Amino acid sequence: MALGALIHTFTVQLADMDRGVYEDLMLRVARHPSETDAYMVTRVLAYLLEYEEGIAFSEGISSTDEPAVVVRDLTGTLTAWIEVGAPDAARLHHGSKLAGRAAIYTHRDPAKLLAAWAGKTIHRAEDITLRSFDAGFIDAAVAAIGRRNELTATVTEGQLYLDVNGTNLGSSILQHPLR
Repeated sequence: MALGALIHTFTVQLADMDRGVYEDLMLRVARHPSETDAYMVTRVLAYLLEYEEGIAFSEGISSTDEPAVVVRDLTGTLTAWIEVGAPDAARLHHGSKLAGRAAIYTHRDPAKLLAAWAGKTIHRAEDITLRSFDAGFIDAAVAAIGRRNELTATVTEGQLYLDVNGTNLGSSILQHPLR
């Protein structure tokens, strides 16, 4: 018998002062059996840090045609392709061509990812930014999550402050240009 997705709920207060986004959200996040907790947490953070009208989680790891997070306008047109983890250059190239903008959030070593993409063809690579977090931040967030979560996310001056179920964490939002 195949294992199903594990559902995590997040009651979120988002205050992104850098972008002027203030929202109360209720997220139901399905974690595929092959998805790590670190990937799931990074996926939630990507959703929050990119939050805008039309944002949604895709089918995730089980979907090969979409990134982890998508943004669509009212007509259903894809406007943002938001990858999580370590996508290959061909996937980034494809996503950047389909959407008006592309972004990547990772819980992995950004230097290794940038090295893997060096010299590869990626459409509008100069417009794509890889975002990562301080060492140990994602692991600390993973340790604080459960099936039901209360999360406060505050972004100010490139810093992310999280309160996850009473555990306070902070990290810089590190930006690494692809070119």
